[in-house]
Amino acid sequence: MCGIVGYTGPREAYPIIIKGLKRLEYRGYDSTGVALQNGGIKVYKKKGKVAELEDTIVGKNLHANVGIGHTRWATHGEPSDRNAHPHQSASGKLAMIHNGIIENYSQLKNELLKKGYTFKSDTDTEVLLNFIEEIKTNNNCSLEEAVRVALKRVTGAYVILLLDAEEPETIIAARKGSPLVIGVGKGEHFLGSDASPMLEYTKEVVYVNDYELAIIKPDELILKNLGNEKITPYIQKLDLELAAIEKGGYEHFMLKEIFEQPQTIYDCLRGRLDAEAGTITMSGIEQYANQIKNARRIVMIACGTSWHAGLVAEYVIEELCRLNVEVEYASEFRYRNPVIDEGDIIVAISQSGETADTLVAIETAKSKGAIILGVVNVVGSSIARASHGGAYTHAGPEIGVASTKAFTAQLAVLTMIALKIANIKGTISHERYMLLLKELNEVPEKVAWVLKNADKVKKLAEKYKDADDFLYLARGYNFPVALEGALKLKEISYIHAEGYPAAEMKHGPIALVDETLPVVFIATKDAYHEKVVSNMQEIKARKGKVISVITEGDDLSTSLSDDVMIIPEADEIVAPIISVVPLQLLAYYIGVARGCDVDKPRNLAKSVTVE
Repeated sequence: MCGIVGYTGPREAYPIIIKGLKRLEYRGYDSTGVALQNGGIKVYKKKGKVAELEDTIVGKNLHANVGIGHTRWATHGEPSDRNAHPHQSASGKLAMIHNGIIENYSQLKNELLKKGYTFKSDTDTEVLLNFIEEIKTNNNCSLEEAVRVALKRVTGAYVILLLDAEEPETIIAARKGSPLVIGVGKGEHFLGSDASPMLEYTKEVVYVNDYELAIIKPDELILKNLGNEKITPYIQKLDLELAAIEKGGYEHFMLKEIFEQPQTIYDCLRGRLDAEAGTITMSGIEQYANQIKNARRIVMIACGTSWHAGLVAEYVIEELCRLNVEVEYASEFRYRNPVIDEGDIIVAISQSGETADTLVAIETAKSKGAIILGVVNVVGSSIARASHGGAYTHAGPEIGVASTKAFTAQLAVLTMIALKIANIKGTISHERYMLLLKELNEVPEKVAWVLKNADKVKKLAEKYKDADDFLYLARGYNFPVALEGALKLKEISYIHAEGYPAAEMKHGPIALVDETLPVVFIATKDAYHEKVVSNMQEIKARKGKVISVITEGDDLSTSLSDDVMIIPEADEIVAPIISVVPLQLLAYYIGVARGCDVDKPRNLAKSVTVE
């Protein structure tokens, strides 16, 4: 939430910062701004998207070799010009951008008000900035030292970047809870919330850890902890290409990422799954295989779409491994004082690897002796580094705010983990194990088959784009897919939608059914198929509009449906990876038909790095 960019070096800073902000705009797009070192600090900021800022500063003197930029997802204070970042201190000599929330800002603000400070915005960021300046002025110390002292008083999460008019080549940065990447070039440095702003300039990066402070000059990077002890920067090589973060001819990133799924699922399986040999190789799981096999329980913690992936995994792991699985919202788990025993397995699922609630939840579990396994997409992310082991999903950068390819990659990884542990435990027959390896191996090809019929889903979207509500129903392994389908529609089209277990329909939701309500059934051929067909008939009897995701050749479901979306036959264990794809397409095409910004839906941000 919020995207930050910085540059110090010999190049013109403004073009680098603006291009970087456009790449990070998926993290927040309420307002945007830049601060440039140009004979003093010049700040330009504007409510709205990056393009709107560009329009307002045409003709300005933007020459500078050092600068910072910010694209905002509002927390404190409504989206407006005055609440946009960067903020300047009372003297005008400091400028700062911030990603996070300062929880004790009110206390700090009251202290500053008593000292005569006034504030131009409603943000917690301006409070922290003036608090830093107050310390710097009163103690006659360096900005670095003032930041260190201030952050010891701060409660909350942050990444901050500061400019000081008295040190025109330097950027001071600090991090706790929100991500910060520093790109290392020849005589220059780049900063970003992720690596995308610096991809065409350098592949060497440093991931800053919590409670670390960085002093960045064109030819120098110094890392310290808050105790003023130097830390040797660990430089990593990026395995990421520029083309991966560009649209590649697609109208939207979301559509590109939906269509990338045959390849991303294949990449997830590649090098791990050998269906012919009957092997699954996952080193990050193998070293904890005995602990997982003998665990009293597995707890999946996640938020949003990742939570839905955990629900599917609950069904799969309990079926194949005969282990007790619980799935928890990280935001509730961290506050509930949960019972965690030494040896419990905690699986943290996150696309970004930076989800604030999930991070705190795993740190709590870790302190009580649990084994933490991370299932994340972003290499080098905070959850990946905080986990004992786990697996990357290898889905590549996901720019669209609504998760698509990350979800199917999570399902692929979690299914492989289940199969591996089941095989070790002996809770699955060899014949069933080999069959499921083959089924999983065929998923990329089957997803590609579904995508060939995208135009049919597009026509369906035109038919239902004006609906006020949707109901999504399914049973068993596909129930979490119903939740995910409803979430996608809400996120992208702003149509109210709810997902339910099909059997729960009669316990309330059926009261909503009339001739205007589209009801989406995930009705693939599985052990629950006959029951789902009965639920379809109940909807038809009340004149509801039935839209079904069905297995190819299912004439009975077709006869009961107003419209169908067809997928190839697949075992029920792997079917969710395929059945979700037409629902992603439906949400996308309805959103487009309604004129929504599907890549940047209102009020949402890609990476939730605050509570």
